[in-house]
Amino acid sequence: MSTAAPTAKRAASAPASEAILSLNNVEVVYDHVILVLKGVSLAVPRGAIVALLGGNGAGKTTTLKAISNLLRSERGEVTKGAILFDGAEVQALSPNELVRRGCVQVMEGRHCFGHLTVEENLLTGAFTRRDGRAAVVRDLELVYSYFPRLKERRNALAGYTSGGEQQMTAIGRALMARPKMILLDEPSMGLAPQLVEEIFEIVKELNRKEAVSFLLAEQNASIALKYADYGYILENGRVVMHGEGRSLAENADVKEFYLGFASGERKSFRDIKSYRRRKRWL
Repeated sequence: MSTAAPTAKRAASAPASEAILSLNNVEVVYDHVILVLKGVSLAVPRGAIVALLGGNGAGKTTTLKAISNLLRSERGEVTKGAILFDGAEVQALSPNELVRRGCVQVMEGRHCFGHLTVEENLLTGAFTRRDGRAAVVRDLELVYSYFPRLKERRNALAGYTSGGEQQMTAIGRALMARPKMILLDEPSMGLAPQLVEEIFEIVKELNRKEAVSFLLAEQNASIALKYADYGYILENGRVVMHGEGRSLAENADVKEFYLGFASGERKSFRDIKSYRRRKRWL
């Protein structure tokens, strides 16, 4: 569906009361000179799964790190625009303060602590909590109910588990922080298709049963749009298309550029007349 259609603009123009997360005209610069994000605007409605799509270097991971405030460790900073989470501006907060507010990132590559057991990794996710051991134990059992394989492997060193088990551990660790929202970066990377499907099914269940909102950055547009309520496509640090997940999956341009349903050399969205005519929002 074109971004010009009224129903396709719900996430981008969601009122503050509906959006748990919104970015308004955000620019990110690395090393004071390299402009990576160039006026990115998007919104995640409360209780939704939103996909952030694009190829390598499009700006997906930078967008997630701008939200989670991890840019400073890589000499990056938000130089323009505003990031609001749960009704408040958050770009000046530290990463741990944002986690306490309920926004947690699962980073690309999983980043489990290899020398700790699976269960010890999960428990590190509860580090910022102050609600007592009993509540943490209850949530640990909740994680095991969604990831029964982790319960079987709870005493195994995370560094010796499979890629799928490490991805489950990383998501489970995020759940231990009792998040309102999870930023999920490339969950399908390096995994077999069957495992990817399994993990996305779990994401869907967490969204439906635990009311966790998701913003997931993903190169695998096919699987992401299958589960996403809404999607944004990034190219060279800009949002070039957005719409409901099903509509994007059926869009001819998206099929050609990201789903591989057309022959010929891959082009840029900037070469499409319909894109050049499309009105951008800020």
